[in-house]
Amino acid sequence: MNMAELLTKGGPVVWILVGYSAIGLAIVLERSLLFARQHKLPRSLQENLGNLLNQPDKLSQAGARPGPEYRIVNAILQADAHDVEDLRSVGNRVRSDELQRMEFGLRTLGILGNTAPLLGLLGTITGMIKAFMVIEQAGGKVDAQALAGGIWEAMITTGVGLAVAIPLLILLHFLEGAVERRNQNMETTIALLLEREGKSQGYQDSAEQPHQWEGITDGV
Repeated sequence: MNMAELLTKGGPVVWILVGYSAIGLAIVLERSLLFARQHKLPRSLQENLGNLLNQPDKLSQAGARPGPEYRIVNAILQADAHDVEDLRSVGNRVRSDELQRMEFGLRTLGILGNTAPLLGLLGTITGMIKAFMVIEQAGGKVDAQALAGGIWEAMITTGVGLAVAIPLLILLHFLEGAVERRNQNMETTIALLLEREGKSQGYQDSAEQPHQWEGITDGV
């Protein structure tokens, strides 16, 4: 069966699921490209974060490229230069902004993945309704060929719904894992940078705070 025949027999539900697939793929590709462009701090700089408050020029000298950790360190160094006392709050504020940037689209991806099987089930129900209507109109003398149209729609929409949902949810979990690993790296950066000043208290508490995308796939 080619794609045209699949869309014709599947009905409008299959068209919606195709749209789901296109939107979900676009989100996955856009997020993947974003994560690929998120540069990390050079290793030499990571190993000397504890001394960076005393030597802020090393950030530019190390040739670090913009990324979440870079923006956090830069914001903290600038705040320290302006005698801001609560440097951890500055770091957490920038970390929160970076998380929002990375989490953008994940909730939509979760909604698509969770509702695709339900749309497939809807197509199944409408297909079976058509099949039983054919039986009723035939007065018990059922034409198998006429009945097959409704059964086709029922089976196709279920299969397409699962075929769309499963990859989207798997990819969503990979993206969530990438965001969580980067979040841990940002928290570590803040802790190491402020460790010498004794301002890293609350690091563990911060790590235990739930993110807005957690629970997207609960029950799946």
